[in-house]
Amino acid sequence: MQVQESFYIALDVIRTHKMRSFLTLLGVIIGVTAIIGMQSLIEGFQKDMQEQMEQLGSNVFQVQRDPVMMGGGRHRDQEKKRKNITLDESDAISQYCTSVEQVGPEAWHFGITVKYKDKKTSPVMVLAGGQSAFFPNNGYFVEQGRAITDTDDQYNRNVAVIGMDIVDELFPFQNPLGEEINVDGRHYEVIGVIEKQGGRFGDSNDNRVVIPLNTFLKYYGNRERSLNITVSVKDPAMMEAAQEQVIGVLRAVRKVPPGEPNDFEIWTSDSLMERFNNMTRAVRIGAIVIVSFSLLVAGIGIMNILLVSIRERTREIGVRMAIGAKRRDILFQFLMEAVLLSEIGGIIGILAGVGIGQLVALISPVPAAIPVWTIVIGFFFCSLVGVIFGVYPAAKASRMDPIESLRYE
Repeated sequence: MQVQESFYIALDVIRTHKMRSFLTLLGVIIGVTAIIGMQSLIEGFQKDMQEQMEQLGSNVFQVQRDPVMMGGGRHRDQEKKRKNITLDESDAISQYCTSVEQVGPEAWHFGITVKYKDKKTSPVMVLAGGQSAFFPNNGYFVEQGRAITDTDDQYNRNVAVIGMDIVDELFPFQNPLGEEINVDGRHYEVIGVIEKQGGRFGDSNDNRVVIPLNTFLKYYGNRERSLNITVSVKDPAMMEAAQEQVIGVLRAVRKVPPGEPNDFEIWTSDSLMERFNNMTRAVRIGAIVIVSFSLLVAGIGIMNILLVSIRERTREIGVRMAIGAKRRDILFQFLMEAVLLSEIGGIIGILAGVGIGQLVALISPVPAAIPVWTIVIGFFFCSLVGVIFGVYPAAKASRMDPIESLRYE
């Protein structure tokens, strides 16, 4: 029997029993929808985070008191007791670490409102205190005006570099350079505008107000505040050596006893991506387990429906054998029906998964990216399920006695 003829016969059988076929395919549809939708969201998260991490560059790492992702139990209690990172420690890194090019201590204050005359922004802006290294180390480029200088920091000047969100809200039709903004009752002269950065997971990177670090500490205090320190190295190849130097200096300055773990954290864009990938790996494995059970249930359903179909079409099988159809033709016919059933469910599941991923990305800040490999693998496994669970019914049909089949009522 020709492949084309087998295909049309299988399609006609599925069309004749629409509801039965649909119920059989539910397991395949649910499984494939889950894997495609979940993987598209995870892929979107990874792509978005990768783009954000690339801003730090391959020659920058960061030092901070707390882990990027807090632990639990005893370790978390120990982490809470860590001493703050101070300006003295930043100065020590600059002085003693020969592989380091620029050191940028910084402090942050979140949820501020920026005012200009009778206008004010939404209360989601971020105030940062930094030195001259703040901008290159964080991948911020000043589009208009100039950046904070060490002289600004030395003399505690009330100057500010602002992000595009603040420009859009307060200065939509004018040049902000030279104007005065108000943050928490204090006035700052705008000396620069940061190039548009975009956002991550719905959070904007353009809502920044950057002022000199010493000005920040004068107004917001430094006793209970731990600084972050961004460190750029002279050559990316020296990254590991620079980190070892920084660890050695900080352990000495912070008086960490030999054999005790560091009471600070060092991370790079690569290490952060690795942590994120480790987290999402568990989600991926969970999704695969769910899909495996769904496809197993779907495969059993396909096998059962084929066995029922064989019983209903026993006489038809006998007639085909009587007019010359070989056993392999019968086997191929029912195997084609099983594969086609499974692949139709897979196609519906792929379309549903893509649609759900795009819908979530449309109505929420969660990005979505459709990984082609998941579509290919999903379709492949659907076909495989059809073959595996269709072999037994197809073989049973091909072994029928044509005479007994013709007598079947």
